[in-house]
Amino acid sequence: MAAMTTEQKAGQVLLPFFKGKDVEAQAALIERLHLAGSIIMGDNVPLDAQGRMDVQGMAAINQRLAQAAAAGGRPWPGIIAVDQEGGQVARLGPPLTEWPTPMSYGAAGSAPLAKDAGQGLAAELVPLGFNVDFAPDTDVTIGPRDPTIGARSMSSDPGTAASLGVAFSQGMLAAGVLPAVKHFPGHGSVTVDSHVNLPVQPAPLAELSVRDWKPFEAAIAAGSPMVMTGHIAVPALEPGVPASLSGPTYAALRGLGFKGVAVTDALNMGAVAKQYPGGTAAVMALAAGADLLLMPADVGQAHAGIVQAVASGALPAERLDDAARRVATMMVWNSRTAAKTGAPAGSGAALSARISAQAVTVLTGACSGPLVPGAVQVAGGQPADRARFEAAATRAGLALGSGPVVSLIGFGGRGAGGDIAVALDAPWPLQDSTAPVKMALYGRSDGAFDALAAVLAGKAPAPGKLPAAVGGFPAGTGCPSPN
Repeated sequence: MAAMTTEQKAGQVLLPFFKGKDVEAQAALIERLHLAGSIIMGDNVPLDAQGRMDVQGMAAINQRLAQAAAAGGRPWPGIIAVDQEGGQVARLGPPLTEWPTPMSYGAAGSAPLAKDAGQGLAAELVPLGFNVDFAPDTDVTIGPRDPTIGARSMSSDPGTAASLGVAFSQGMLAAGVLPAVKHFPGHGSVTVDSHVNLPVQPAPLAELSVRDWKPFEAAIAAGSPMVMTGHIAVPALEPGVPASLSGPTYAALRGLGFKGVAVTDALNMGAVAKQYPGGTAAVMALAAGADLLLMPADVGQAHAGIVQAVASGALPAERLDDAARRVATMMVWNSRTAAKTGAPAGSGAALSARISAQAVTVLTGACSGPLVPGAVQVAGGQPADRARFEAAATRAGLALGSGPVVSLIGFGGRGAGGDIAVALDAPWPLQDSTAPVKMALYGRSDGAFDALAAVLAGKAPAPGKLPAAVGGFPAGTGCPSPN
């Protein structure tokens, strides 16, 4: 670190994105600006003729980006990152395992299962060359007024979100992938989507400390290497300023005992980009206490802004040194200690199905025996959801085209009628559903639909419990556990 120039250190704290498939242009940019590495977004993923991820192509892209990060001679690996939480947030599709929403872990109520899932998910990333996954989401959701996190949250209970988040992170680390718990100081209890505008968290610090901060405290105590800050204004910390750019927020995070890498949420999101154009957000975040600046809108401007701020004295050189050192230390540590226990694409399918089977929840309806009389109809959801349901029903021995109507409710859907309403994502729409039987599935994978069909046919119980209240149904609602 002592031999690095200001330009090299400025690059070390920037993790950019790129558009499309031009990996050579991104590699050249990484080399020229000495960048930390790159994040892979959905439009960077190469597809085969069937529209599935090209596994070899993805590995080749990541290898090229890793080579670019190492071109300057630094002895630690570059960051090759992705957002792969499971459920709605999954940049990499089949043939990788399709995992249910993280809320499934709260419904299943099993820390060992969450740890296995974290390891299973991360193990499939290793052969592709990823060493960072911005997961898990440890936000505590407040329910239907939470428009952003929803089923990405594991639970509305702080203690449950904490224990499951730690377990999932430990599983990821066991596979050799660095996790990042997110989004401090808590995105599950604000009512505006920070992808669009700046949410304001009006709660006092005493309230945040016993609710939103509990999962982060647990992650820090367990040695989490990375915490992501969200674009949320907290007047009790610093009015009007996104937490990701706020000195008092980073002071609060360090006050919880955190010594690892503080990474911002994507700086090109509306909550930041609308208010802080050009490279100003990156300089502000770094000055406030961030160590890694994720996805600045223009990484060239951000890099130049940091270099200029150090030259003018507006940004203390020691602050840049500290941030770059933290990032480098994390990557050195990971390269020395990571087991890198990779697994082939799709190898987690059975585990994913088992999670959904443990999570499926009956809010109203019989807890034993068949819920349908041998035949079933399906409505709602997306065409792909209906096709998957029909295939699973057939595998479970159910006839199609007659009998009770199963109404599927997808992401962002509204309450449903019919005979059986099934929420495939967050369970909130069930409170407005008129169907006499209400079920939460928390996923739309083949394994999830198999779990649903097995319960409908009376071939399996529904052991899940609501991880958050749904209208008049309190958290914990579900069929009684067998003795």
